[in-house]
Amino acid sequence: MEQEKAELGCSPASEIRARSPFLVLPFLFLVSAFWLGGCAAPGEPTERRPPVPTAITDLAAHQQGNDVILTFTLPKDTVDHHPLKKTPAIEIYRSFDPPAATTSVTHEPLFLILTIPPAMAANYSEKDHARVVNSLDAGDLTHVGWTASYAVRLRASAKKESADSNRAIVRVYPAPDPIADLKAQVTHSGIVLTWTPPQKTIVGSVPSIAAYHIYRAESVSELQPEAPPNASESAAGVPPLKAPLAQIGESPEPTFQDMQVEFGKTYVYSVRSLAQYPDVALESANSNFATVTPRDIFPPAAPQNVTVVLVPEQGENPAYLDVSWAINPETDIAGYNVYRSERDGVPGTRQNSELLLTPAFRDMTALPGRQYVYTATAVDRAGNESAASAPASGSIPMEAQPTKP
Repeated sequence: MEQEKAELGCSPASEIRARSPFLVLPFLFLVSAFWLGGCAAPGEPTERRPPVPTAITDLAAHQQGNDVILTFTLPKDTVDHHPLKKTPAIEIYRSFDPPAATTSVTHEPLFLILTIPPAMAANYSEKDHARVVNSLDAGDLTHVGWTASYAVRLRASAKKESADSNRAIVRVYPAPDPIADLKAQVTHSGIVLTWTPPQKTIVGSVPSIAAYHIYRAESVSELQPEAPPNASESAAGVPPLKAPLAQIGESPEPTFQDMQVEFGKTYVYSVRSLAQYPDVALESANSNFATVTPRDIFPPAAPQNVTVVLVPEQGENPAYLDVSWAINPETDIAGYNVYRSERDGVPGTRQNSELLLTPAFRDMTALPGRQYVYTATAVDRAGNESAASAPASGSIPMEAQPTKP
């Protein structure tokens, strides 16, 4: 036994004690533990299986402009039913098949087109849902109507990746070039959008445009007092929005009027062309973004049918002139003003100190024997005053002047 222990490099405690008395206690402790263990070698290591994420089962694909948008849910577990301890790398594979190929069979081999490392995966996902954009170039779209087939694999270890996801298949076509000159103009009845129709695609002439889809969102920007009224601007990127762009209408022509707007709010618009192919209608990418903050700088219409009626003296009440007109049709009228002059064509002086809430005015200061010319204006809640109405004349006869006793 001693010989075997010596061959294994083990020494009795007495030998250690003789070598260095200062190391006796520490070495006695170590040697005791070593001898109690029989100076045995550690057990054989167990080979660990690399973590393999479960396969994605809900991969979906759709074309937007010349991009294919891939969406899927990232798994949380491995095939061994253990939680994934780290974010896996995402590998995107693609093949192109001619139109004659069935949707259930891929005749061409899949090729890796994009790898998203774990450190970048967060840029493509929100919670467990991932969104990856595959931009198609002119070479990809040379064969119009071919089918693009996509699959996704996940890799949590360099040794082994997950199985293929389900196949997501989409027939791809060249989309019209994005509209580049969208403009927004504020009018009294809403915001008018205009643009130039697209003339080509990435590979040639543009197909028939079936319609234009109008998108709008409210911007987080607030109306700035120093900003020029009804200013419109374009931005290369998406401006900060309170909610995603939503379709608000469709137009067969390159113009659209949005009448559902509120003054003082900032709106962002984009237009997409809808190209008609034999088996699909394909939207283009977003146009340039037109941002506009409408301000109410539009006065109401001038009042109509102004009339002046003499109201004779009644008892102790002197005669006066009653001025009235038709109610304005606008829904934001705050009140009216009345102006009086003694000469036709002269604006005259405003007679009311505060806005008149009804379309009527009693002129109690008119003097007998004088001819007066009256006009009325309407004022909206933004403070915009209309042009003057057509004039109307009236007077109090001299005989209406009360006699002194």
